[in-house]
Amino acid sequence: MRFLFIVQGEGRGHMTQAIAFAKMLKKQGHELVGVIVGKSKRREIPEFFCREIPAPIYLVESPNFACDSTQKKILIGKTIRTNLAKSGIFWRSLQQINTLVQAEKPDIILNFYDLLGGFYNALFRPKADFWVIGHQYLIDHPTFRFAPSKGLNKFLFKLNTRLTAIGATQKLALSFSYLPSTRDITVVPPLLREEVKKLKTTPGYFYLTYLVNPGYSSEVISFAKANPTLQIRAYWDGKDAKKTEFLLPNLSFHRVHDQHFLQDMAACKGLVSTAGFESICEAMYLGKPVMVIPVKGQYEQACNALETVHAGAGIASNNFDFGKLEKLIQSGFKPTDSLSEWTETWSAVFEQLLPETKMTEPDLILTQSLLLD
Repeated sequence: MRFLFIVQGEGRGHMTQAIAFAKMLKKQGHELVGVIVGKSKRREIPEFFCREIPAPIYLVESPNFACDSTQKKILIGKTIRTNLAKSGIFWRSLQQINTLVQAEKPDIILNFYDLLGGFYNALFRPKADFWVIGHQYLIDHPTFRFAPSKGLNKFLFKLNTRLTAIGATQKLALSFSYLPSTRDITVVPPLLREEVKKLKTTPGYFYLTYLVNPGYSSEVISFAKANPTLQIRAYWDGKDAKKTEFLLPNLSFHRVHDQHFLQDMAACKGLVSTAGFESICEAMYLGKPVMVIPVKGQYEQACNALETVHAGAGIASNNFDFGKLEKLIQSGFKPTDSLSEWTETWSAVFEQLLPETKMTEPDLILTQSLLLD
């Protein structure tokens, strides 16, 4: 089968998922003909993504979040206005995608939660099957927990998720733990790269943090100054980020790097991060406690924070107070180990998703259950 990916370029989560899926395709004898990435002026595509993806990468202008002046909070109104003003640019991006689809003739287009993917499928109606994948599609499961919502936050999150999946023939919902699939979605394990599974963990002396928005750096610096006995290593992916900066004796900042980040994850005391699904999964797999801080104005992350606590991975906070996680660890807290067996079912589940080998829904549920026994 020939696959074409469309990947949202915000943060690192969708990119690492795409890498893991690409390697699974290669292992099972399928072909990845190209990867389309929605680019952002705020970020550069990480070097590790270009290195690890075994296919040509094509950058296109895609809708992105707009932040406030502090680079912390997502402004929904500004996001909508900014993206509507760029509709002409996005139309050209859709035409670029169509040109590539016509040239490569994929059997399956797999969208990693980019709005352009849903609009492309709706407007151009390609012959290829259209699949979508992401933790966000779990909102259609009856057990999903929605965070309290002010104004239109919940509505807009659900609308955005629906728009990314217009006409999808397969909705793959990534989940922390096994859940039965439904008529609308197929629940699948997190997409963890093989590098994560090969790591050996050690009890750490430092805290690891990942900042999806650079504005949070001021909070981390303030905390480190006030708490010189706690060691912190911070990763971020801003365009102007230096490779490494030692800002304080107990605080260093690093440009996001896949191998270095994962090595530090395996060696850290715990993870303090914005509430992105992928980093939480990596920490859970490695048995590291987490504290998540939902990005302000991003309702999806508020939901992720609820799930993090419910899954037994750690705690949620409204700021980068590393002392809260330190207190939790000192209390003897150990994160729930729910990912190792669940993630190992991916290859078998994937084979059942392909058109020529697709099982009926009851058979697929039975297969997942047997694999977890």
